[in-house]
Amino acid sequence: MSNSAFFDLRSTHNPNRWTLEVTPGLCVGRTGNMFMFGGVGLAASIKAMEGTTGRRVIWAAAQYLSFARPGSIVDVDVEVPVSGKFNSQARTKAHVGDQEIITASAALGERPTDDSEQWATMPEVPQPEDCPPMERWDRDDEELHDHMELRVAKGRYGKARRDGVKSDDGEVYLWARPKDGREIDTSMLAIIADFIPSAVGNALGKNAGGNSLDNTLRIRHVVPTDWVLCDTRIHGVHGGFAHGRMLQFAQDGELMATASQSMIVRVHD
Repeated sequence: MSNSAFFDLRSTHNPNRWTLEVTPGLCVGRTGNMFMFGGVGLAASIKAMEGTTGRRVIWAAAQYLSFARPGSIVDVDVEVPVSGKFNSQARTKAHVGDQEIITASAALGERPTDDSEQWATMPEVPQPEDCPPMERWDRDDEELHDHMELRVAKGRYGKARRDGVKSDDGEVYLWARPKDGREIDTSMLAIIADFIPSAVGNALGKNAGGNSLDNTLRIRHVVPTDWVLCDTRIHGVHGGFAHGRMLQFAQDGELMATASQSMIVRVHD
């Protein structure tokens, strides 16, 4: 990975095919059972569609079908069924050999207008340097969290969420950024959006998380920022599934994107 890109998505001689090597730094999961982080798959799909169409993403939605393991090569194939004057509609299939991993759809483009407004408000929280880091598993091998810095402005992570007390509002505030000066762009927002399942444990008061079934990212306005404030809320849990959303703010309060997803609830021993 370069200093500016979180992952190395490569073009091929075919302008509609892109490839990504799944390295440990793009994976999560327990040692011996690691898999590519779902947000990386959505981010790679977005980058591929932007590269093929030459347009920026407006929204993108991914459905997670299977897992890509460390050492595998993911091919991302792009189709553009509609390309108009100002926007395109595209879709991707990310696969390892014949095994489909992620399917994604997106709209891309930009229309000429001077209107730019915001009604969502960033919550008042301490600055990142005044917030404790997110508690992590103790491990020796490399994984995605080694390349991210996460600080908790509100909510319970790690051992603190095991008290059995359910959250009153299902909400957490998390500061997030990539390490080593890597760029916060649309693809990084897609990766960060996949931290929604980490809020399940706080909501339930249990050592719990989730496996994403889908992820939808809606881009408003990406601006230069050192950190992203993730205003995350789990709306509800029922039947073994959870549903939640995230608002992503720049450090100056600019709303950059919103995200939502459903997930399988996993309660750990």
